[in-house]
Amino acid sequence: MTSDVTTDAPSRTPDRPGYRFYVLAVLILIYMLNFLDRQIIGILAAPLKAEFGMSDSQFGLLGGIAFASVYSTLAIPLAWMADRFSRVWIMTGALAIWSGFTALCGMAGSFGQLFLCRMGVGVGEAGGVAPAYSLIADYFPPRQRARAMAAFAFGIPLGMAAGTLVGGLLAATYGWRTAFIVVGLLGLLVAPLLRLTVRDPRRGGMDVVKTQAVEAVPTSAPAPAPAGADRAGQIAAQIMLGLGAGLLVLAGVSWLMGTSLGNPLVLGFGGLLAVVIGVSLMIARRTASVVVKKPSFWLLALGAASSSVCGYGVAGWLPLFFMRSFDLTLKQTSVYYAGIALIGGLLGIWLGGTIADKLSKKGKGAYPLTPAIAFLISAPCFILAMNSPWLIGLVLPGGGSHVQQLTLAFFIFLLPTGLNLAWLGPITAAVQHLVPAAMRSTASALFLLINNLLGIAVGFYYFGWMSDLLAPRFGDESLRWAIYTGMGFYVLAAILLVGASRTLKRDWVD
Repeated sequence: MTSDVTTDAPSRTPDRPGYRFYVLAVLILIYMLNFLDRQIIGILAAPLKAEFGMSDSQFGLLGGIAFASVYSTLAIPLAWMADRFSRVWIMTGALAIWSGFTALCGMAGSFGQLFLCRMGVGVGEAGGVAPAYSLIADYFPPRQRARAMAAFAFGIPLGMAAGTLVGGLLAATYGWRTAFIVVGLLGLLVAPLLRLTVRDPRRGGMDVVKTQAVEAVPTSAPAPAPAGADRAGQIAAQIMLGLGAGLLVLAGVSWLMGTSLGNPLVLGFGGLLAVVIGVSLMIARRTASVVVKKPSFWLLALGAASSSVCGYGVAGWLPLFFMRSFDLTLKQTSVYYAGIALIGGLLGIWLGGTIADKLSKKGKGAYPLTPAIAFLISAPCFILAMNSPWLIGLVLPGGGSHVQQLTLAFFIFLLPTGLNLAWLGPITAAVQHLVPAAMRSTASALFLLINNLLGIAVGFYYFGWMSDLLAPRFGDESLRWAIYTGMGFYVLAAILLVGASRTLKRDWVD
């Protein structure tokens, strides 16, 4: 007898709109917990740095590469499984794993232990997003898909706000260990809700109209690939495996012979990461062979990744910036930044998806063009918000009171916070249409591999590294100047997405 743990029979997509929106609400809740556990480390920067004596660069490694290395790479094999087995079961297991490791973060006794626990959080969260994208695509018709993806992305500002507010208040009152343990246990309590109330719909069931066509849609694994169809994916996998093997050899030689080839730990970590990516690409070689040939995929993925360097990086470092440059306490920062993340994020995500859905009637290029414009507006808004004393000084002598400066900064920060997230609905919806329905989870994971490995790992580390680099000249204001330098990534993102707007029509799959 086949176990339903791995092969839940797909059900027909429910005709009742109410159930469809219930499923979306549950997925939003799961995504909120995903970002709560992911981003809580940002508000805990000050107590963690004090506890373990970390520099900004070390904290950047903790918030970035520790999480992103496994989160990005393991997403591909887990998404490959989600294209063949029960997406709901995979997401349930993922939620339990990342929540458990979040709780374990509260028990870490050293930087190394905390680093490993953050890697564990990444292991779990690797299975939490791509299957959800695929589920949404099978619950909502194409004309509503960008808005549904945007609604799902509400989990980001909700999770960021909850992580900042709850994590900060718990840490300020009971300590940072309690904050980690409480939010981790919360996810373990929610996992059964997902498993018991959400059904796996028929794959591709919302992409066709006729009942006879629906019956013909594959319900489990994709059909066998024709000979040579996965050649491009195999080549990409072999390149990464070769790179990984080379780095591991260099690490071994450097460690055994004491040569100056590089830090053996860094080389070894890079080698293992490349090997995991290579194995993941080999598993996903059929889908990879489809997307790597499409310019739109690279432009969308690299454009989103460039924006995420700022999106994840700034989000992770703004709490510490507020404490250093705006003289806020941990409790004050929790409330202040939670409000910015919640209000700005919700407005930006919803408007991005809604506008793109409406503009898409005039052409597919609207999906990437909408966030490209948003990014060009975001960069100057961030700089203005960070300089609210100067800005208000143009109107009020002396730059106004501290409360007036904080109030002005709050409202200006809402704009780039919202615009920064406007890409989520339209870009993730566009990625779904680069491949057939049976490949969507894996295509999403390949997209997320690039977006998150560059966005989270590079973004979180970049601002910490740049802050340490600038500290001798700017002191406590080094983080401010580090954030200034990162705004160039928004310009790069806009350029790449404008390019995607010109190629998306010919790469689109209905």
